[in-house]
Amino acid sequence: MSELIVIGYNDPKVAEDAYATVQDLQKDYVVNLNGLAIVSVDADGKQHVDTPSKIVGVSAASGALWGTVFGLLFLVPGLGLLAGAAMGGLLGKLGKSGIDDQFRNQVQELLKPGSSAVVIMASKITEDKFADAMQPYGGTLLKTSLNDEDEKELAEHLAGAQS
Repeated sequence: MSELIVIGYNDPKVAEDAYATVQDLQKDYVVNLNGLAIVSVDADGKQHVDTPSKIVGVSAASGALWGTVFGLLFLVPGLGLLAGAAMGGLLGKLGKSGIDDQFRNQVQELLKPGSSAVVIMASKITEDKFADAMQPYGGTLLKTSLNDEDEKELAEHLAGAQS
């Protein structure tokens, strides 16, 4: 099972510090990352994304799933622009897995001009240690889960959509 966690911050500097802490938690085996990014929104409302150059232990399948989930949460300006049966099927599967319109809307509401969010997709989290390490940063936490069956189905769907 993977956890998708989005932590919103009003102060981009606090978000950067929290992001660095998540990277340290990966090194300390408190969290096993499938994806990590920081999304900041400038004064004009434009989103900027920063990701670490490499996340140790991420397979191609989980990397593709992370990229798709991340893209649908942040980078797709309007789902009405998406066409094709493959994308429609993928969106339907994501909606059943916990990444539905309501979750997407909550994520978008976090991202106001001048704000930032740390986005984490993890296959393992030691919850108490993670919470203790992240507590000093505060922020608004959104969380959803993808069970193993959903992840497998999404990965297969992605592979079919890319061929």
